Amino acid sequence: MGPGPSDVAPSVLKAMAQPLLGHLDPVFVKMMEEIKAMLRAVMLTKNDMTFPISGTGSAGMEFCCVNLIEPGDEVIIGVNGVFGTRMVDVAERCGAKVTKVEAPWGRIIEPSQIADALKKVSKPKFVAIVHAETSTGALTPVEEISKLAHSAGALMVLDTVTSLGGCPVRLDDWGIDAVYSGTQKCLSCPPGLSPVSLSPRALEAATNRKSKVQSWYLDVNLLASYWGQDRVYHHTAPISMNYALHEALRLVLVEGLENRWRRHEQNHLALKRGLAAMGLALTSQEGHQLWQLNPVGVPEGVDEVTVRKALLTDHNIEVGAGLGPLKGKIWRIGLMGETSKKENVRTVLDALGEILNAAGRKTDTEAAVSAVGA
Repeated sequence: MGPGPSDVAPSVLKAMAQPLLGHLDPVFVKMMEEIKAMLRAVMLTKNDMTFPISGTGSAGMEFCCVNLIEPGDEVIIGVNGVFGTRMVDVAERCGAKVTKVEAPWGRIIEPSQIADALKKVSKPKFVAIVHAETSTGALTPVEEISKLAHSAGALMVLDTVTSLGGCPVRLDDWGIDAVYSGTQKCLSCPPGLSPVSLSPRALEAATNRKSKVQSWYLDVNLLASYWGQDRVYHHTAPISMNYALHEALRLVLVEGLENRWRRHEQNHLALKRGLAAMGLALTSQEGHQLWQLNPVGVPEGVDEVTVRKALLTDHNIEVGAGLGPLKGKIWRIGLMGETSKKENVRTVLDALGEILNAAGRKTDTEAAVSAVGA
């Protein structure tokens, strides 16, 4: 129940155990097309260039940066946690001139901040936002920011590593040009692939570059020949991981996106009610709190490391620690994909209450579990 990987359905694990096929086998090629179609359905996009990168979500981040950035390009990146900070690092390694738009950890990037930054940048290549900041539990609305970016002639880049499959992500409706995600969060697939999607505008920018993409492995101009109709060998795709993603996406679509989003929201609200009954609260910005990643403020006088260790060793529950300025101040409780279940909410509240009471912090565990509801 940490910030990922999430639990995985038995059928996904079973899919990974199927016999291997060659990466150009006709049966695997058919599966590739089905994965692309299912990803479009989950991302709510018609982008043809939608496929999984062979690598984790960070590889997806690099994919977007190396394909869109040429040395000297100006980019604007929202920084309100670990992953905005990481994107700045990746963009600078590509030779970009980065303008950082910063917000305190736990708060969102406001459209007005982006508007101010756009006035100071002469020719922005893209504006990038971490949709769901895993390190803080904040969900930044991006539709208005995307309109601002396009009005300034910039592309819109979005990190959906923690949001895809757990809350609304609408690429076409929001005008997102480049997006990357990860398999191990709300898609409930083991880590190892990064779903990406490029709009026609973003693809044009990547194909009309003056310089070669600095990464051979992540060059969309080469990958397009493998994931497109030509089927030209590029690299040996992780066959078993693609089996797993195929099954995980199938499960998402069988449940239905709206139903899946609602399940994540309901379990988040149940956890929030239970925490309130214990005198605990979430630290992320009210009104913009992630359903799938819940940052719980550590009570005064409680050692957060001791509590986390007790959860793991005594109750077999893993939760995440705070990062950066939030280190020692929060527990990050994940309710992602298969992990987002009402019984898990009750279990973690019961265990947390028991540990806090043992540590001398009086907690009404019964009230907390009761507040979860049926």
